[in-house]
Amino acid sequence: MKNAASEEVCTTQRAAELLGISVSTVQQLVEAGEIAAWKTKGGHRRIPLAAVLAYKLHPGQEPAPPRAAAPGTVAVLIVEDNPMQRQLYQKHIDGWQLPVALQFCENGYQALLEVARRQPDILLADIVMDGMDGYELINTILEDRQLRPMHIAILSGLDQQALQARGGLPRGVVFFQKPVNYDELRGYLRACCAQLARDTP
Repeated sequence: MKNAASEEVCTTQRAAELLGISVSTVQQLVEAGEIAAWKTKGGHRRIPLAAVLAYKLHPGQEPAPPRAAAPGTVAVLIVEDNPMQRQLYQKHIDGWQLPVALQFCENGYQALLEVARRQPDILLADIVMDGMDGYELINTILEDRQLRPMHIAILSGLDQQALQARGGLPRGVVFFQKPVNYDELRGYLRACCAQLARDTP
């Protein structure tokens, strides 16, 4: 006889409540294959309760420390305070076979120190973070003429109206709305890598 829990299903809202995370994070975990689910004919996700409980008991591990960059590798710094979101970025980007080396920071202060040390080629930053937020981080970088130019993108749950209320996008900065469209992010990173390869002597 089957366990009753294995026959129960959850909506993404219910799964989010059980895990103590946002609905969008549950959706991203499902898309990344971290939590098993399926879609109804109407396009609604349904998640086995057993899969939710299994993830709660054994959540994904934090991204591994950055590996030493090989020659010709593009340095990518990702600033994100949500550990599960960092894990999703790691999983997706590692699967794209791009010539990149990832580094993660949890807040703007850490990121500013890392930028001063290593000056990455690409910066991907969240906006809403404790302490120094993404806007302050990016504007500080753009105003420092001693830093070499880098590709910068904002990845945020804020909409365009909220961004405009904060002063709009800084010049040359790209915006990706969360939940992130990973196909678009892959295209952006691929284009950045191609341009950097062309510009390298």
